[in-house]
Amino acid sequence: MFLVHLPQICASTQSCLGALWTIPSTSCPCFNSQKSFFTISVSLSLPVTNVELQRLKDAFRRTSGLSCYMSQQCFLREVLGDVVPPRIAEVIYSSFGGTSKGLHFNNLIVGLVLLTRGRDEEKAKYIFSLFASDLGNHATREDMESMLQSVDGEIPLSLRKCFSEGEKVNYDKFKSWLLQNKDAFTFSRWLLSSGVCVTLTDDSDTPTFYQTLAGVTHLEESDIIDLEKRYWLLKAQSRTGRFDLETFVALVSPTIHTSLSEGLFHAFDENRDNHIDFKEISCGLSACCRGPLAERQKFCFKVFDVDHDGLLSRKEITEMVGALLEVWKDNRIDLLPVSTIWPDWTYDGHTQGHLTLEDYQIWSVKSAFANEFLNLLFQVCHIVLGLRPASPEEEGQIIRGWLERASRHGLQPGDYWFLIAVPWWQQWRDYVKYDNKHIVVEQPLVFDTVRSGVGAGTQARAEQGPEGESMASSHSSTEEKFIDNISSASEASETTSGLLPRGSTATDICFARQHDDTDNQCFLGADGNMVVLRPGAIDNQPLVRSEPLKAPTLTMEGGLLRRSPSLILGRDFEVVPEPVWRALYHWYGANLGLPRPVIRNTKTDCAELELLPRHLLFLRQQQPPPRTPQNNVWVNMGNVPSPSAPLKRVLVYTGCFSRVGTIKDIHEYLSQRLRIKEEDMRLWLYNSENYLTLLDDEDHSLEGLKIPDEQYMVIEVRNKDMSWPEEMSFIANSNRMNRHNVPTEKGATGLSNLGNTCFMNSSIQCVSNTKPLTDYFTSGNHLYELNRTNPIGMRGHMAKCYGDLVQELWSGTQKNLAPLKLRWTIAKYAPRFNGFQQQDSQELLAFLLDGLHEDLNRVHEKPYVELKDSDGRPDWEVASEAWENHLRRNRSIVVDLFHGQLRSQVKCKTCGHVSARFDPFNFLSLPLPMDNSMHVEIIVTKLDGSCPVRYGLRLNADEKYTGLKRLLSELCCLNPEQILLAEVHASNIKNFPLDNQKVRRAVSGFLCAFEIPVPSAPTSVVSTPTQTDGIPIAYGNATMVTDSNSLNLGLIPKGMPSTVVPCGTEGSLANGLPDGPVVLPSDSPFTGYIITIHRKMMRAELYFLSSQKNRPSLFGMPLIVPCTVHTRTRDLYDSVWTQVSRLASPLPPQEASNHAQDCDDSMGYQYPFTLRVVQKDGNSCAWCPWYRFCRGCTVECNDERAAVGNAFMAVDWDPTALHLRYQTSQERIVEEHPSVEQSRRAQAEPISLDSCLQAFTSEEELGEDELYYCSKCKTHRLATKKLDLWRLPPILIIHLKRFQFMNGRWIKSQKIVRFPMETFDPSAFLTPRNADQSQESWRDKLGEGLHDTEGGVKKSGGGDTVCNPALTLNNGKGLYNILTDPLCSGRMASTPLSKDVCPNCSPESEGRRQGRGLVFPTGSRYQLSLSKESLDSGRESPMELEASRTRMGSMGEGLSDSTSGEDMARECDNTKSVSELNSNGYTENSMDLEASQGQRDLDPMYNLYAISCHSGILGGGHYVTYAKNPNEKWYCYNDSSCKELQSEEIDADSAYILFYEQQEVDYSLFMPKTDGKKMADTTCMDEDFESDYKKYCVLQ
Repeated sequence: MFLVHLPQICASTQSCLGALWTIPSTSCPCFNSQKSFFTISVSLSLPVTNVELQRLKDAFRRTSGLSCYMSQQCFLREVLGDVVPPRIAEVIYSSFGGTSKGLHFNNLIVGLVLLTRGRDEEKAKYIFSLFASDLGNHATREDMESMLQSVDGEIPLSLRKCFSEGEKVNYDKFKSWLLQNKDAFTFSRWLLSSGVCVTLTDDSDTPTFYQTLAGVTHLEESDIIDLEKRYWLLKAQSRTGRFDLETFVALVSPTIHTSLSEGLFHAFDENRDNHIDFKEISCGLSACCRGPLAERQKFCFKVFDVDHDGLLSRKEITEMVGALLEVWKDNRIDLLPVSTIWPDWTYDGHTQGHLTLEDYQIWSVKSAFANEFLNLLFQVCHIVLGLRPASPEEEGQIIRGWLERASRHGLQPGDYWFLIAVPWWQQWRDYVKYDNKHIVVEQPLVFDTVRSGVGAGTQARAEQGPEGESMASSHSSTEEKFIDNISSASEASETTSGLLPRGSTATDICFARQHDDTDNQCFLGADGNMVVLRPGAIDNQPLVRSEPLKAPTLTMEGGLLRRSPSLILGRDFEVVPEPVWRALYHWYGANLGLPRPVIRNTKTDCAELELLPRHLLFLRQQQPPPRTPQNNVWVNMGNVPSPSAPLKRVLVYTGCFSRVGTIKDIHEYLSQRLRIKEEDMRLWLYNSENYLTLLDDEDHSLEGLKIPDEQYMVIEVRNKDMSWPEEMSFIANSNRMNRHNVPTEKGATGLSNLGNTCFMNSSIQCVSNTKPLTDYFTSGNHLYELNRTNPIGMRGHMAKCYGDLVQELWSGTQKNLAPLKLRWTIAKYAPRFNGFQQQDSQELLAFLLDGLHEDLNRVHEKPYVELKDSDGRPDWEVASEAWENHLRRNRSIVVDLFHGQLRSQVKCKTCGHVSARFDPFNFLSLPLPMDNSMHVEIIVTKLDGSCPVRYGLRLNADEKYTGLKRLLSELCCLNPEQILLAEVHASNIKNFPLDNQKVRRAVSGFLCAFEIPVPSAPTSVVSTPTQTDGIPIAYGNATMVTDSNSLNLGLIPKGMPSTVVPCGTEGSLANGLPDGPVVLPSDSPFTGYIITIHRKMMRAELYFLSSQKNRPSLFGMPLIVPCTVHTRTRDLYDSVWTQVSRLASPLPPQEASNHAQDCDDSMGYQYPFTLRVVQKDGNSCAWCPWYRFCRGCTVECNDERAAVGNAFMAVDWDPTALHLRYQTSQERIVEEHPSVEQSRRAQAEPISLDSCLQAFTSEEELGEDELYYCSKCKTHRLATKKLDLWRLPPILIIHLKRFQFMNGRWIKSQKIVRFPMETFDPSAFLTPRNADQSQESWRDKLGEGLHDTEGGVKKSGGGDTVCNPALTLNNGKGLYNILTDPLCSGRMASTPLSKDVCPNCSPESEGRRQGRGLVFPTGSRYQLSLSKESLDSGRESPMELEASRTRMGSMGEGLSDSTSGEDMARECDNTKSVSELNSNGYTENSMDLEASQGQRDLDPMYNLYAISCHSGILGGGHYVTYAKNPNEKWYCYNDSSCKELQSEEIDADSAYILFYEQQEVDYSLFMPKTDGKKMADTTCMDEDFESDYKKYCVLQ
């Protein structure tokens, strides 16, 4: 046990005196569990002073809180620090008595005193206790060796002497041996060696940043600390994060005229980096507001010296005088004699009419003109920039001047004024002697000089008496206007004249000159005069209502003003502008801020202060409890809401908003305040529980909508499934709830989101805005053509439900609808669209058009048709035959409007045989180039000290760092061998990427490239060797090579750069090495570099050990310093200074500096830093053992050889230089190379729609796994494949394939596609049709137009290759992928490296798809509807991964004519119908060559009328539709919202599906003739739906 005598310890630790302290043995695993406590009795004679004990208590309280125990982690970090190895630190913690509960404060004190102030005998007993047995009377050799091996990693040879007499040793024997072998192991070297390395108290005093600034300014340290808080608040208002000119002008305007704001900014910005840092604003405020008048006028001179040449030219003088005149008009009412305006520049003839600083100072002494500007700056520096006044009188004068100017300018709409309770205001006035005579801001000498040198106007102003009295009469009109414009009413009709005392003037209003009986806190001073105490925090509580708010407020109104008794301006409260309030709040604090806005009265068009804004109450829907999922087929049949109780709405927030504020203002504020996206929030006017009004017209104001005070409003937040709670509740309870519906434009009706159904809403709105189809349904024609017997149809349900919905959409009676029936029908016939998951709108569009077609198919019995091979026949003949066969089985309004024809051609590469097929399509799926590259930005730092440069690179996704260095070297003019790549994090190098690694984006930090020295490099300082063979010798963390002049790069340890070349000797720097540096052999041939980091010492006032008082902190960017065997230490300093000199501002001439003139701000040395050798982490010395607690040995600046070994170096900046000369803003400045913008632009380079079509129609080669069976060769051959447009429909739908399967996952292309809004002409991609032209000739002609393609694939912007497209085809039951057959094909990947997968394919079926290249022989019959085989080989969209297999079965059930796997035969009747009209609106005879040739002469021109856009990620995005109404206006359909917009506002970048309408087409020809036909009876269909819906409701 330790008996600790601490004579000066306070009473709280008096129990320690004379007590026996028990220190338990360590719990370290290396100790024997049988050991007991070791007790010693010793008196620690060295005292702990009261100051030290209080510091230790405070430090303990700071680190451990209210607990009496310190955790082990806190002990290791705060007490011992990061210098002590963790293993040893754990032993010390346990030996001090630390347990899992923690370490008690008393034990900590005893341990620290022992380590730092104990005698050798006491420390020896402590060390013996670490090894002793449980009884504490002996230590065994086994235990000592075990612990030493664990802690030191070695056993000292001298230990044999200790155990020379046996395996056990007692304390006396151990002490005798230990005191003779103090260097035996780590603990003995630390505690017993000469020279104390760590103490309990550190008396060294490193100057703090505030002390340094106080030394070069006229500010006190407390002023600077207070000013720093204000600085960061001001800087936080910056848009760029810097205190730049934009931020500064916004703060000082309009008080400082615009013509002076920029000059004032540059007067503060001494280093001219367009940013005011804290050092600059502190020095500037000192120069402007403190010190002698000459120094303050010098600062004003700098404001006018635009070109910074130390002289004011005639132009600058003219601008100065003009600006000062504006200042005088803003701040004074008396006229200034002209004779005092212009400065006399005739003092010095050699200046050629220019005004020097001395001349300006002489003139300013005599000119009230210049002093008025100085007074204005004085006010701005205190009120705006946050400098605390030096005295109460000075504070009063500052506030008075600001309020006088504000009263003259009057109220300005958009400003805020703050209310202050009169009792506090009166106490403050007494404190600052507000009603006394004119108080002069300048020094007394300055005031006398000004009075003697100004005219009568200045004299009159000084003799006015209480300032402002004479001013009141001359500005009575302005003041009366100010009074009348203070409004406390909610309505414009409620004036505030009753709130103001009669006869009040503006001066009285601003300054409240009444004297009431307020009890001021005063006392008599030593001279018998009354002294007023400084007032406390501003107390505005008497002005607000005493009752609490019903709910928390979201706005910053501070509180609701008291209405009874009514508040009167001047009696109950005063108002001050916002800058004055912020200053008072900064100086005094406040319990309540009461800001009120200045608005423009809509009736009087005058500005007024709105004291009583609208108080609104906001409700939110209460979330219903989650329902238990039910395993029932009916429950999952569509996401249809079930009847339930209305939503319960609860009051959650309140808020005050100006009566002239718009709904948009409120919406934006609430969205930002509640952190909800604007598009995910709506506002409703709450009239009653069942009567709400949607506030979707955001341009109306509260006053215009006649919304009263205390009005309830509902904040509706969109559900996670994109549905709206209010809408879902209304739909489910429509028979009990009424919602205000507003008639709207026909077609401008939104669709409610029923739970992630935006994909369906988007597709429906696009189809709904297809005018001919909508006319067909709204006129009821579909009821005459319902096909309820089609086995692959939907019994007419799809057409009936869609028709009912379209009729509602175009009735113009509602602003939004719920597509319940259609949603139900789709979910019933296509379960893959069921549930809450997001789906692909293109897939639903395909299903919708296919369902409408089959339900309206005029062919009730589909004939058998045999397809013939082209067999060399002309294309027009084969195409006409295929088209007629298609019409024999498919004739409907959908076919008439949406179906076109493609030509698919396959050519054998062996014999040249060509086989052509012509297939129908209802939309084109065009591929987008999937960007397989990444944009990388890298900062390059060179050795010459130039500003770092950021470069932009575009790399392949699998590029390695070798390729990155190669591309980078071409841009930065460095050889790849000169480039060292490193990931920089927290101002240190985190990792060195290896050349053979793939480039990855840094998770933390950023990628940098450093220039390193190599032989014969033009900008290198030294050189590095080339790679040869050698024998490696371990040296620290690197590898040295002997018998060679280079490194074996393969032997570099992992994590170190392959180019590190250390300079040192063999061996490792173990803890037991001597303290001095390692000497490098003179014949060492190695060259290399040293990694150097910036470091500063952070002083802590509360610490436990001296080693923790000043802790190192890294900052800035690491450096690379060349080092060779011939490098001197002076060269290291020169090299570092070369690279960092741009970061240190040069010492400005005294006349240009804002430093105090009587201070010495010279550094007094050559380099403002010291170099020290450190470990990689930068915290400890690389040469000294840890127990020296050395932060790094100094590298002396001399001519000795630099021998730092493999250590890092730290640049330890001198505190004064760091505080005054180091420019933090400069270290963030990086020049941007043009490649950055080019790479960014290429990343988002848009492509044209024509390029997508060109890629779609380009020729590609089929790979080895897609061999084509050539009917001529009678075997499988390699072939080429090509798609062409043959026949275009009147309504052309283009699907941009943004979702593709690449590298084992689905990704979305963010490529922007530019497409025409009008006169889109795709005729260039139509196949030529001359009958006498061979197939080869037209192919060659088309190939000439594609001369800019590579491999049949056109290059798009940014160098990206357009990917191979895929095509989907409509026929029979549904859409299928033509990729299942190369002959009838859409596009398929030609090589395994470029696999194209359409959106209808899923990753699950990708394995089944690969290698399937079945090609039927010529003459075979082909099946164009979905067969079971083609269905199995098809793939689904990425949205359907989970339901892939179940979808296959459900889709195949209705394919009665396609399940045999045979080729489909087509039959037809002999009747002609409008379905035989081709895309250009005329009838084509399939055997009429002239008609076929005449089709070429009509150029199809299309206009865009609808766009389906997708934003966000795959599976979690959102669909929005933009469509053009027949009224020629564009509308945005965002689920239930429908808003008119201009065509320029369309978000075309996210386009997914485009809808084009052909020009000059007479769509009346497409309408069926209903004369004599009978309308279908749909009563039973409605009954079926109601029956199914009731079953669902019962289950719910």
